[in-house]
Amino acid sequence: MKRAMNVFLVLIVFIATATASSTMSEEAGIAYMREEEKLAQDVYNVLYEIWGLKVFKNIAQAEARHTGAVLSLIEGFGYEDPAGENEIGVFKNEELQALYDYLVEMGSESLLGAVKVGLLVEETDIKDLEELLEGKLDARTERVYRNLLAGSENHLRAFYRQLEKLGGDYSWSVLDFERAMEILSK
Repeated sequence: MKRAMNVFLVLIVFIATATASSTMSEEAGIAYMREEEKLAQDVYNVLYEIWGLKVFKNIAQAEARHTGAVLSLIEGFGYEDPAGENEIGVFKNEELQALYDYLVEMGSESLLGAVKVGLLVEETDIKDLEELLEGKLDARTERVYRNLLAGSENHLRAFYRQLEKLGGDYSWSVLDFERAMEILSK
C-alpha cells in the first residue's frame, strides 16, 4: 500500500509538470495533445491486455480516433508529428514518457488501481483541454479540442461507473470536486 501511495504522489508531480496550458503556442498545444491522447490509448491497451476489462478496449479505440483527429490538425498545419510511428509506450515528451511508465505500473497492481488510472488520465486530459481552449486557437483546432473534451468527459463517466461497480473510492487530484461532479452528473 505504501508503494502504491508513493507511486501516486510521483504521478501527481509528473502531472503537475507535464500539463498543457493556455500559454502554449497552438503548435505546442497540438503536439502535446497528440502525445497525451496516444498516452491514453497506449495505457488503456496495456491495461486491457492485463485485466481484460472491456471498458479499456472500448476507450482505447476511441482514443485512437482522438489521436487521429489531432494528427489531422498536425498534417493540416504542416507541423512535425511528435508521435510519428512510435511504438506503444514510446513518447518524445520525457514527462509523458515517465507518466506512461508510472501509470502502467500503477494499473498493473490491481483492477481497481487500473480503473483509477483511467480516471486520472481522463481528468488530466479534461483539465489540459480546458486550459488549451482558453488560448487563441484556429477555429478547426477549437472544434477538435471541444470534441476531444466531450469524449474525455464520456470516458471519465465510464471509468467512474466501473469504480462504483468495484466498490472503490477515488480522490480527485486534477479536477476540482465541483467540476468532476458536474461532469459525472451529465
